Amino acid sequence: MTCAHVEKLPDEVTPDSAEGCRDCLDSGHHDWVHLRMCLTCGHVGCCDSSPARHATAHYSVTGHPVMRSLEPGEDWRWCFADLESV
Repeated sequence: MTCAHVEKLPDEVTPDSAEGCRDCLDSGHHDWVHLRMCLTCGHVGCCDSSPARHATAHYSVTGHPVMRSLEPGEDWRWCFADLESV
């Protein structure tokens, strides 16, 4: 079952950063563990295993519910609003 938020996403979203977590880079850090991309706006943030947890912070500020992994070989998506894989 897919959450209802997936149906509201734009058809195509591109990452806003090719180098890594946008917020970490802006603050001079490179210590993220994994990268996530917001499927609403393309914001690239670091995962909850990273020190700053910027992907979760992005959801908290914007309410954009669905992120996907940017890690090679991973194609999963996560809905923060429903707390489930989609």
